[in-house]
Amino acid sequence: MTAPAHNKHNNMARTVLTDPVHFLAFGFGTGLAPFAPGTFGSIPGVLLFWLTLDFGLYVQLGVGVALAISGIWLCGESARRIGVHDHGGIVWDEITGMYLTLLVAPFSITGWVLAFALFRVMDIVKPWPIRDLDHRLGGGLGIMLDDLVAALYAAVVLGLYRWLMI
Repeated sequence: MTAPAHNKHNNMARTVLTDPVHFLAFGFGTGLAPFAPGTFGSIPGVLLFWLTLDFGLYVQLGVGVALAISGIWLCGESARRIGVHDHGGIVWDEITGMYLTLLVAPFSITGWVLAFALFRVMDIVKPWPIRDLDHRLGGGLGIMLDDLVAALYAAVVLGLYRWLMI
């Protein structure tokens, strides 16, 4: 890294790690990963889902809804403060999308790995209408909605997988 790039990264890290809004929006710092921040940012979604396994489906659905609703404000506010819409380091939307995708994943290592891979592929490739949503909507809703639709697509594929495996 060149000196200016290194200083810019250090300044961003300092901002993220000292501001609660950025700290959450950047996935507890995982969004600061130098490459694939969305992939690293999806990991807390897996950990959170694992922590809520024993709470039951209704509580997990409530957690998912709370993540999504809070993410609209959180991601929008973080983007506003940074001055960049949908900054690559803002990964609360990935945390939420991953968590919601796991709601329909088979409870197995294979099921969770498949859920992770499908969500990441849908989020990266952005099949229609995800790309349009990503470009047309501003603020926190725009940041969150494309990942929520990516989670929906991944969930549909997981549902088909479960149906075919029965």
